[in-house]
Amino acid sequence: MIPTPPASPKLCGTHSPEQRLGQLLSGCIQLTEILGVGAYGVVYKAIDVNTGMQYAVKALNKFGLDPRQRKFQQREIQLHQQVSRHPNVVSMFDVVESVDCTFVILEFCSEGDLFSKITEEGLYVGNDQMAKNIFLQILDAVAYCHSLGIYHRDLKPENILVTDDGLTVKLADFGLATSEWSTSDFGCGSTFYMSPECQQTNAKPFAAYSSSANDIWSLGVILVNLTCGRNPWKRASTEDSTFRAYMKDPNFLKTILPLSDELDCILRRVFHPNPAQRLSIVELKDMIMCCSRLTTTPQSLPSPPYSPVESARDNAFATTCQVPEFIPPMPQLQAADYNYQVAAHTLASRFSPPHTPKVPSSVPHRVAACGPQTFFATPSFPWYNQFIPALNNFSRHASILPPRVF
Repeated sequence: MIPTPPASPKLCGTHSPEQRLGQLLSGCIQLTEILGVGAYGVVYKAIDVNTGMQYAVKALNKFGLDPRQRKFQQREIQLHQQVSRHPNVVSMFDVVESVDCTFVILEFCSEGDLFSKITEEGLYVGNDQMAKNIFLQILDAVAYCHSLGIYHRDLKPENILVTDDGLTVKLADFGLATSEWSTSDFGCGSTFYMSPECQQTNAKPFAAYSSSANDIWSLGVILVNLTCGRNPWKRASTEDSTFRAYMKDPNFLKTILPLSDELDCILRRVFHPNPAQRLSIVELKDMIMCCSRLTTTPQSLPSPPYSPVESARDNAFATTCQVPEFIPPMPQLQAADYNYQVAAHTLASRFSPPHTPKVPSSVPHRVAACGPQTFFATPSFPWYNQFIPALNNFSRHASILPPRVF
């Protein structure tokens, strides 16, 4: 079993990134522009001098790597090559070896990544059909990888490239991918998108988690990104007050995000704390295809204002179980963009002493019996059993509104 990727090497070699500009690969692929520089190498824009075809070329350094780091590079190339024929995976055309570098010639996607499309252009939020089509393409790509026994482990908008004016997406960056269906690489991936079981600290010897179920969780977060333009929480951990609120009340997400009843039902199945109870990728695709509506209209449930996770304030609530006389003001978005009525009533219903103001009928009511014990089946995972009892100590949350996506 190959462990979590080793520390990044220092960039070194016989050429600086700029010195490679103009270099020809295979006699016809010329490096023309630097697109990005990372820990393991450089990504160039390139052109076939004979046909004018554009490519992206990933130049992976050989110098400064120990055998373990080199093995990770080889694994990334091998796994990506196996899945690159799928139309929603970035195509790999060739691998060229030089003395100091391995050049991976890839499909060039001129429109950047999904992250930029969501955050800078707002292309999918509010357009259910477009978001649905994009997510189904991502599902197809991940399902194809899983069918070949390959698990991405770093699914996020930054690793999904966009073409055709935002209508087509392609999965990229297999640097953390694995062929192991069960892995002990805890903390592997990006924090926003990791499943709870992936974030275990001080895991017991021989502990492991499902690579497939972890990818499913990440897909759920991407689905929220596409439809709501934000993340559901900063991390799926008890250190995050928003995630704690969701664990205590499964209806919580629908009170703070403009989710349709159908999408809320899907996300509950995706964000199940027991990996064995999560939707399979086939089930997820079927439910998305049958979903007639992903979000509510802005008038019926506006996207809430931003509020960061503030553990210190939450700890004060957990200790005193009382509302302080003064709650420091939270940063707000433009008032013209959001109607805060629902968010205000949500705050009131959670912080008020026994006499809670009546919530308007426009706010969905929560199921009366909904603690973690009633919502979730009997899980058998150590990380879950350790913190479920502690949830009962957190009856009030100061920071219940979700962070903006990015």
